[in-house]
Amino acid sequence: MSSQPSEKPQGESAEQKRAYPPNNIFIGKKPLMVYALSAQLQLSSYPEVILRARGRAISRAVDVAEVLVNRIGKDLYKIDRITIGTEEVGEGDQKRNVSTIEIVVKKKQ
Repeated sequence: MSSQPSEKPQGESAEQKRAYPPNNIFIGKKPLMVYALSAQLQLSSYPEVILRARGRAISRAVDVAEVLVNRIGKDLYKIDRITIGTEEVGEGDQKRNVSTIEIVVKKKQ
């Protein structure tokens, strides 16, 4: 049995090609406080943090922003802007639209 190189290209996937700055936090299924504390840690190094979510995680992203601004960093942080949009996910017959949100939290001046 000879070892032959894989015919699949060793390139990066579409998700890996997107280079996001380290102050971006992608909201998923982890507990709310994990994301809130991660955002607080990022805000100690950066002037702003961007909370990104799509689909069912949008409500958790809103909760993270509210906890960060109103509980953890009361009088320290503010919500700067909120951007909503839609992404196409999947290919061919599996293609569907998924809602997205970006919440930018900044340090207060």
